[in-house]
Amino acid sequence: MTVTAALVKELREKSGAGMLDCKKALEENNGDIDAAMDFLRAKGLASAAKKSSRAAAEGLVSVAADGATGIAIELNAETDFVARNEQFQSFLNKLTDTALAQKADDVEALKKLDLGGKTAEAHLTELIANIGENMTLRRAKLLSVTNGVVSSYVHNALQPGRGKIGVLVALESTGDAAKLDALGRQLAMHIAAARPEALDVESMDPDLVARERAVYVEKAKESGKPAEIVEKMVEGSMRKFYEQSVLLQQTFIIDGESKISAVLEAAAKDVGAPVKLASYVRFELGEGVEKKEDDFASEVAKMAAG
Repeated sequence: MTVTAALVKELREKSGAGMLDCKKALEENNGDIDAAMDFLRAKGLASAAKKSSRAAAEGLVSVAADGATGIAIELNAETDFVARNEQFQSFLNKLTDTALAQKADDVEALKKLDLGGKTAEAHLTELIANIGENMTLRRAKLLSVTNGVVSSYVHNALQPGRGKIGVLVALESTGDAAKLDALGRQLAMHIAAARPEALDVESMDPDLVARERAVYVEKAKESGKPAEIVEKMVEGSMRKFYEQSVLLQQTFIIDGESKISAVLEAAAKDVGAPVKLASYVRFELGEGVEKKEDDFASEVAKMAAG
């Protein structure tokens, strides 16, 4: 029997599985919708897809570094309970180690990694079916330097390298690697607590800067002062904003007085060469993911009905 687009669409709507998976299921079962549905269920694809609409804001952030390279990964689940599940943690550990070794630089690259004969994406699909919760490989970032180190830090780690806030710091320098790594870890601790928006002013989101400036302009105008004074007030407010939001301009939480830029300058003497903070990554679990009220209501309705 010819597998038509209409059949694929019907199975996709019924199962929630991906288009290619539906096409394959129909081809394997001579276009029989019910048999194809059973095929998908047997593979764990239908059950996993049905859970994909549920918000996944729990889970773990994983970070790892090996000399001049580091990887940060966020793997989400629906509940904190699953984050403590041995299968979940084992999958994330293997994924992190493989991603670091093969220098996978984004989520799509991670999904294609071979984890013992199956792709990471296939392993995750099986994990969703086995545990019964939606899980999402949400984001990943690889940092590397030619000369220097990439340091890592996890705040309130559930296990080594795994927790709810993970940070990587890439330092470029030809100086002492051990001392650079110690500095990088301190900077990572600062970043975990201080939540910088960007490394420097030039890296700031232009829309965010514009919105902040507009707010300060309105506030300054309310003072009734002349235009030139208003402009100075706005610039003063923007300086304070940058001191709070830009990493290199923030005050180092370790000593409470030095700017991060000054910390880097002073570190050059200690490590024996100039130090540049090339880049950083800060992943906080569930940032920007919110469980909608209708999601909750839907789950309650399902429980009541069944």
